[in-house]
Amino acid sequence: MPFSSYVASNNRRGGWAHSLLPSITTRSKHPSSSSRKSRRRTALIGFLFTNLFTIALSVSLLFFFLTLFLFGIPTPLHFTSNLKPHTSRFMKPRNRKPPVLDRPRENGGVLGALVDLTTKDLYDKIEFRDVDGGPWTQGWRVGYKGDEWDSERLKVFVVPHSHNDPGWKLTVDEYYERQSRHILDTIVDTLSKDVRRKFIWEEMSYLERWWRDASENKRESFTSLVKTGQLEIVGGGWVMNDEANSHYFAIIEQITEGNMWLNETLGVIPKNSWAIDPFGYSSTMAYILRRMGFENMLIQRTHYELKKELALSKNLEYIWRQSWDAEETTDIFVHMMPFYSYDIPHTCGPEPAICCQFDFARMRGSTYELCPWGEHPVETNQENVQERALKLLDQYRKKSKLYRTNTLLVPLGDDFRYISTDEAEAQFRNYQLIFDNINSNPNLNVEAKFGTLDDYFRTLREEADRVNYSVPGEVGSGLVGGFPSLSGDFFTYADRQQDYWSGYYVSRPFFKAVDRVLEHTLRASEMMMALLLGYCQRAQCEKLPMGFAYKLTAARRNLALFQHHDGVTGTAKDHVVKDYGSRMHTSLQDLQIFMSKAIELLLGIRHEKSDQSPSEFEPEQVRSKYDVQPVHKSISVREGTAQSVVFFNPLEQTREEIVMVIVNRPDVTVLGLNWTCVPSQVSPEMQHDKSKIFTGRHRLHWKASVPALGLQTYYIASGFVGCEKAQLANLRYLSKSNQFICPPPYTCSKIVGDAAEIQNRHQTLTFDVKHGLLRKISHKNGSEMIVAEEIAMYSSSGSGAYLFKPDGDAQSIIEASGHTVISEGPLMLEVYSYPKTAWDHTPISHCTRIYNGDNTIQEFLVEKEYHVELLGEDFNDKELIARYKTDTDNKRIFYSDLNGFQMSRRETYDKIPLQGNYYPMPSLSFMQGSKGQRFSVHSRQSLGVASLEHGWLEIMLDRRLPRDDGRGLGQGVMDNRAMNVVFHILLESNISSTLNPVSNPLPRSPSLLSHLVGAHLNYPLHVFIAKKPQDISPQPVPRIFSPLAAPLPCDLHIVNFKVPRPLKYSQLAPEDSRFILTLQRYHWDSSYCRKARSQCMSVADEPINLYTMFKGLSVLNARATSLNLLHEDMEILGFTEPIGDVAQEGHVIISPMEIQAYRLALHPELLLQNTDATAVRHVDAD
Repeated sequence: MPFSSYVASNNRRGGWAHSLLPSITTRSKHPSSSSRKSRRRTALIGFLFTNLFTIALSVSLLFFFLTLFLFGIPTPLHFTSNLKPHTSRFMKPRNRKPPVLDRPRENGGVLGALVDLTTKDLYDKIEFRDVDGGPWTQGWRVGYKGDEWDSERLKVFVVPHSHNDPGWKLTVDEYYERQSRHILDTIVDTLSKDVRRKFIWEEMSYLERWWRDASENKRESFTSLVKTGQLEIVGGGWVMNDEANSHYFAIIEQITEGNMWLNETLGVIPKNSWAIDPFGYSSTMAYILRRMGFENMLIQRTHYELKKELALSKNLEYIWRQSWDAEETTDIFVHMMPFYSYDIPHTCGPEPAICCQFDFARMRGSTYELCPWGEHPVETNQENVQERALKLLDQYRKKSKLYRTNTLLVPLGDDFRYISTDEAEAQFRNYQLIFDNINSNPNLNVEAKFGTLDDYFRTLREEADRVNYSVPGEVGSGLVGGFPSLSGDFFTYADRQQDYWSGYYVSRPFFKAVDRVLEHTLRASEMMMALLLGYCQRAQCEKLPMGFAYKLTAARRNLALFQHHDGVTGTAKDHVVKDYGSRMHTSLQDLQIFMSKAIELLLGIRHEKSDQSPSEFEPEQVRSKYDVQPVHKSISVREGTAQSVVFFNPLEQTREEIVMVIVNRPDVTVLGLNWTCVPSQVSPEMQHDKSKIFTGRHRLHWKASVPALGLQTYYIASGFVGCEKAQLANLRYLSKSNQFICPPPYTCSKIVGDAAEIQNRHQTLTFDVKHGLLRKISHKNGSEMIVAEEIAMYSSSGSGAYLFKPDGDAQSIIEASGHTVISEGPLMLEVYSYPKTAWDHTPISHCTRIYNGDNTIQEFLVEKEYHVELLGEDFNDKELIARYKTDTDNKRIFYSDLNGFQMSRRETYDKIPLQGNYYPMPSLSFMQGSKGQRFSVHSRQSLGVASLEHGWLEIMLDRRLPRDDGRGLGQGVMDNRAMNVVFHILLESNISSTLNPVSNPLPRSPSLLSHLVGAHLNYPLHVFIAKKPQDISPQPVPRIFSPLAAPLPCDLHIVNFKVPRPLKYSQLAPEDSRFILTLQRYHWDSSYCRKARSQCMSVADEPINLYTMFKGLSVLNARATSLNLLHEDMEILGFTEPIGDVAQEGHVIISPMEIQAYRLALHPELLLQNTDATAVRHVDAD
């Protein structure tokens, strides 16, 4: 997505090229500070003089071998290799023992990282005064002496690029047809004319489409350019993903999809990441890239004050280390661009008015706008080349003063550039004349040329190997010497003044929710596909998975496309949002159809099934359109019949859970296997309509038990003798309208008093019934917490899709005298509120629920469901929040997650405006008091969160904004949809001492219970109902599928289990390792309940055996691989100890916080002997 020049614009833009990689050597921790030990005086002077020659020779040899040991064999200064850049091997870490952190161990046994810089320390230090720096507005007047390059010449790499958004103002298809296909054609044509020309390309979504359309000659030319190093694929993901809202599952999927296509098509594996346009950066991304084998990252959009602080100390290039990593295995090298934008005026040097003169696409007569500073580019010729070259070189030299080395990176591009041969030739022609002039003058000590990221990073590492750039006392890294180490993330981004990009954390929340639904539905479908292919390795069984494989690929790519930094962010034009939404909707429908059919095979109902044959089951929730909420299907049960309901559990532990379906009549019974009676509860369904709160349908709840990764069947029966019918809930109500109608057959009574309570075995919730709001949560152990719920709105005349710019604090919108209904039953208790507000059609209604169920996670949490409708112009310039005012003394310190993978410590600063203290909350935020009490809020979609006062936690739910915020979109956010936002709230007290959040700068981890709550919310049970009822008699065959030999430990999570590229059984090679099992081990705070309130049987302290993990499946081969499935050398991924060899024993142990992928070869232990046997009969029953 674009940017614009700082001065006013409506666009959003704001011989060493072929040398070998440096040797893998061991460096001392502080080479510059190592000093010889002084010799001691001795009385044996005569002995010394007599043996002077021998002693001197011995000492010299000792220092010679010590130098070799510490620094390795030195790299020649001017060594040239015939190897081309694309053939250079991946870097492996240097062998040095990481420094020990002199800090108390965290509870849970994980050491914090020792680093030179943290983003928290930088924020503490920076004053955020926005001082005008002159020509470089956000910096200072950069100068140089002129002798800085005498001993080490300046090596300038100008890197041509074109930023192609897969959707923003146009859809991905519109951009491709109008621009991207022509850009790729232009690249091939213009680079083929001159081997000195270089280019980089990032987005595989466009390249894959172009490859399908391109002629064979074009493909061959493109491949040749890549092989010779003229063209580098950087990143290689399907898109350049957002890093604030995207979940780590989707990030891994989108990069893997792009990288695998690239490797299969061109035989290329990217190793350099290029992320110039995401609006802030997450350390999760650095971790994922490192574990995919990437060596280097480039980033751009970080807070302008932070850039200035890093530039002042020459720390814009650093080693990014994860906050928990005491072993330096996650280290990755990062280049941060120093200026306002990635466009040409803001990349050649600190003075955009000069740099713009060297954007030759802006010459008079072109289709691009002229330079807004008044001086425009002119054609370079022999008469003006020297003057132009020196002017540009002055900028290069000034820019190089912001970095430690004399290797300089200068991007040359912008959004959708190089669209025509004329434009590309103008850039290449003019720059080559300037380079030739600079390079012909040896007195300048400069060599300038076109380059790729690989050229730049390899040359920089070579220089860092030869020249010591370390600062005394610097921790640095064993990865590459001479640079500081840093931990933390880069949120919230500000590009100028007090313009903080915290609005996009919440923009288009409806589609942020759809994104997560597609994500967990895709994951479940991948698992079913893998289980089918594992157990059904016969031609008869493969019809369904093979017939559906292309739709599964399409679903991966549609999820990947939405991770684009103008997709999940909610920052695209309305019709582009519709395109994203329609693609996701299509994939959701396809996946649900596949799952409906797959369960028939897995349960043994059918023995073979094609993609075309109809299914006996249908999903319990369906969407009629891309932009509407899913609707629960009503189960209609006739007297004497029963309806099958099948649950799929996508988690790795057996799931005990209170489940719910909608029925058309209340007098029904729930039956389990063998017609066992299952206690149940029925209550009226309610809706967001004050004139008709009850829909006339009924919610049926019961406690289900579903095996890990398995299926379980229950039956809804009418007229079954021998089991009690579902118990009716009791209703209490408060309504000033006197129009409350009690729905039959329920019993209703009025609420007495101003307060009401609901309670289960563990907690009591107290409500202010006049306002329908939660007030207090008490536990049976005597502890309690004030939780004053508030629903409020910001008025924001300056906000837009990107920016949050409130006009003041949020104001409460809830008035007394709304409608409140309390529903109480043995399994679920609920307070429903349709509050009174200043609007006749209130923008929000909400429910608060607690559950009763032995061995369920739900009995410990509070469920909040908000129905939000910011519809109509009455809500223009409004941003809606839910705020919880607790008595937790958190000192305005809280924690929010990064991509659902790790937590980040947040602190509210007075020196930053309100909007700058908002942070992304993809799935979790919590506050912790000085005595260890915690208040956690889990979300099933990405939103924004803040703690603006002591004990407060507020979460933004939706925003409606008619104005553009000046970042190029050209519109506001007005396409709001009715939606539901669900939170799971958890209150916990520590059982052992814990470090004080105020004094402890490290992130805290969730408790084990909190991890499980988040997993249950984000990976719900998938529910399917039979299309036709069956007679109660005779009793049906038990339908259960349980593939795991035992549930996995509670802190071990299956990220995915899939077959990326399904092949027909006849095409498989022996021991083909086509199954991918990706595992994550949680880190959890053991100062809270270690057993997750008795829900956990084990944790992953001991190895698990992959060979015995599945029932009825033999694992013939197992080996570790990278997260993008393309590397099997674990050193390339940063690991210092071998983890890849699991072939002999099958035992693996995963460290806390790690994600590890394995390739498996699976075969059934008992191949089926006849076609009448079910595909999984040997694992049907437990």
